[in-house]
Amino acid sequence: MGGDEVFFRLSIPAADYLRYYQGTAAFVQVRAEDGRRIRLPAANLRRFITREGIAGRFRLRFDGNQKIISLEKVSS
Repeated sequence: MGGDEVFFRLSIPAADYLRYYQGTAAFVQVRAEDGRRIRLPAANLRRFITREGIAGRFRLRFDGNQKIISLEKVSS
């Protein structure tokens, strides 16, 4: 299948994530642990939101065309 994966940490307070949830900000940009800059659709993070916002360490897998295969939270 080929592809790649990156790990990153994210901490977005609930009040800040509201911009993404309402659609005024469509993408979230993060710096991966290996230094790469990753831009992913904010909608992909919705399932991880809590009352406090979104926080934790995540693994993003993507294919050779930069399409997301999976996104999972691996730790708090």
